[in-house]
Amino acid sequence: MSMWIDSNTTPEEVRTSYTTGMTAPSDEDLVAAFQSGDIAAFDQLVHRWDRKIQGVIHRLVGNHDEARDLTQEAFLKAYRALGAFKREARFSSWLYQIAINSTRDRLRRRRRRSYLSLDEVEPGSEASLRDRAPSAFDLVESSDLARLVAGAVAALPAEQREVVILKEYEGLTFPEIAEALDVPLSTVKTRLYRGLGQLRVRLEREGIRGGAAVAVPSV
Repeated sequence: MSMWIDSNTTPEEVRTSYTTGMTAPSDEDLVAAFQSGDIAAFDQLVHRWDRKIQGVIHRLVGNHDEARDLTQEAFLKAYRALGAFKREARFSSWLYQIAINSTRDRLRRRRRRSYLSLDEVEPGSEASLRDRAPSAFDLVESSDLARLVAGAVAALPAEQREVVILKEYEGLTFPEIAEALDVPLSTVKTRLYRGLGQLRVRLEREGIRGGAAVAVPSV
């Protein structure tokens, strides 16, 4: 399987013959190359998406080692299924869907482990989240505020938490999220706005007023 599971792989180490001039190959080009029998194309896809996928998973499970393990699991599943992937869909949305489904399965299996019990975070328990990654919201500048936001996000119901993370942290569009989660566009918007509403309420209880920490994205 070559080097693709190593997150420390540098661009120079990832050899590719798919560039034309100065233009990098698209995901679709690499998928087509892989499906034509060039296994090395998958290394390019992993190198391109590893950090993004690991970031999403890390924010869902709150543990770096678990996120790394789940990221490798997701890419292994993608590798095994990519030969049958229908290129009508975006590769990125398909990959996010695999990663999120793998994470959901792990959360269900290990629900009793403290760092996975995200649905059971109680008000006032943000201190237990101090070791998690700080918030990536653009307007969060204070590390203390970042911890409060991370705690508030962790306390959301799973469906709302997934949408908030994909939209606010990862910057996916509404259609991309709908495709990744395999739900209607209206469902994505409803989950997002309900989730952001709950975040505001929780943060206001902590003395954070208005939209200073969480900005509602435009449709």
